[in-house]
Amino acid sequence: MSFDKAKIEQAVRMILEAVGEDPDREGLRGTPDRVARMYEEIFAGLHKDPSAELSAIFNELHEEVVLVKDIPFYSMCEHHLVPFFGKAHVAYLPSNGRVTGLSKLARLVEAVARKPQLQERITSTIADVLFEKVEALGVIVMVEAEHMCMSMRGVNKPGSRTITTAVRGIYAENKDARQETMALMCQSSLSN
Repeated sequence: MSFDKAKIEQAVRMILEAVGEDPDREGLRGTPDRVARMYEEIFAGLHKDPSAELSAIFNELHEEVVLVKDIPFYSMCEHHLVPFFGKAHVAYLPSNGRVTGLSKLARLVEAVARKPQLQERITSTIADVLFEKVEALGVIVMVEAEHMCMSMRGVNKPGSRTITTAVRGIYAENKDARQETMALMCQSSLSN
């Protein structure tokens, strides 16, 4: 199924009317078009295979942890269609010298997040794709986010953060390896 900009514009216009607004007033005239263009951007992951983001695999004799911390992401809660946003920390233990580009990890996070989502699914999908595509010995993904469905509506608790984790391979089996890498994830940045 492809992106239907006209249908989104029509739906946004109907929503504005349903809440008692005039979609033809000056400030709202372009809103249906703007929302449709925004949705095309923030839901761009719907039509992507996230594993394609890990196309660059290199042979490098490195078999210690690779960790990229604080990868910012934005997504939309599939239950309320409001944003949630935060940071992902992605670590893997290479096997047989198979590594991927560091920017590819950030692209993977973005490809998975850019669709109506759940934080738990983002975390698991990133871990599964990285573990399988790079053939890593182990993967740990930690995602921390603030959900607008909790902050601006419902319980109204701004600043609340949700943390989810996923562990694969050796990290699921070896408590010491898991704790060491998670400690690195939770450690403050050097610039702080």
